[in-house]
Amino acid sequence: MKEYKIKINGNEYAVAISNVEDNTASVSVNGTAYEVEVEGMNVPQQVKTPRIVQPSVAASSQVDPHPSTARTSSPAATASASAGNIKSPLPGVVLDVMVQVGDAVKTGQRLMILEAMKMENNIDSDRDGTVREIRARKGDSVLEGDVLITIG
Repeated sequence: MKEYKIKINGNEYAVAISNVEDNTASVSVNGTAYEVEVEGMNVPQQVKTPRIVQPSVAASSQVDPHPSTARTSSPAATASASAGNIKSPLPGVVLDVMVQVGDAVKTGQRLMILEAMKMENNIDSDRDGTVREIRARKGDSVLEGDVLITIG
């Protein structure tokens, strides 16, 4: 939103432009909302927000044990049952890691906290075992399906 102070015939107005589409602008003048038509003005092109897209992996004779494009069925299902990999249920930033390599963990034990969409999400163990590898550190950005921790 762009805000301007405009003086017309000695009167000062506070003008805020909230949206411009084609030749129509949504403005607020001294707190009152208006839809105005703009003539003879070059309207800036709307810029789309870029989307992160992971490239698809071509099938090969070797099987990747940690596919980065694997998806979970829901945010609550955070692990791959066959490989012992705890995967990110959604894109976010790692806020804290509660375990270290070599730690013994129990089912339901909190392993890390992931911030996604301004909410903290607990990443818990789905099995008993020992932490073999930690792939995400505090402050790392992760995508949905990225392997965070391997439990063996």
